[in-house]
Amino acid sequence: MKKIAVAIDGPGGAGKSTISKEIAKRLGIIYVDTGALYRTVGYYAREHGLSVNDAKVSDKITPMLDGINIEIKYVDGAQHVILNGEDLGDKIRQPDISMYASACSSVGNVRAFLLETQKKLARENSVIMDGRDIGTVILPDADVKIFLTASEQARANRRYKELVAKGSDVKYEEVLSELVERDRADSSRDVAPLKPADDAHLFDNSDYDFEQSVEYIIKVITEKTGVTEIEK
Repeated sequence: MKKIAVAIDGPGGAGKSTISKEIAKRLGIIYVDTGALYRTVGYYAREHGLSVNDAKVSDKITPMLDGINIEIKYVDGAQHVILNGEDLGDKIRQPDISMYASACSSVGNVRAFLLETQKKLARENSVIMDGRDIGTVILPDADVKIFLTASEQARANRRYKELVAKGSDVKYEEVLSELVERDRADSSRDVAPLKPADDAHLFDNSDYDFEQSVEYIIKVITEKTGVTEIEK
């Protein structure tokens, strides 16, 4: 058995989180949702009066970091993000938090603040970690790197259905607009922009359902690592 690290990057709505969770479950390893960490910082910033359109986001978010303590706990295999002692649950999944997360993730000090938390988890466990710069910045030596994407329409439709299922009163057009803007912001930022690692396996799952996507990526992991038993 060996310890492995799997990095899955890609834009919002490609299914990174749900697919990674299922793969982690089947392989018996830890799933790390790094986006939840940035959403947590974004949530804190919003609650403390930061405007996502503020031209001085970097100047204003940096002093806030001193008031942020983030812990990651796993309950029955599910990741819980604890902010200053509070389990935020689905509060960080509110639609507008996505843009706050994007704004905060463009700030170098925020990324540095969260970097060691992510690296420590990979040092101590076999992990599958998803985000936007896992294979390029967080885990550049990951055993397997996947860049998961899909068409804008397919991704927006998935995100819309997910939000509606959770009871959110949203319109598809709004979800699509926010997704396109998030793509633009993530791809054009100066710090750790969204892009595939040079050695990433590119996978467009626009025409794949959930089960097909999971099986495809597990096959890639098995082929690239050459192992079927993984040290947790």
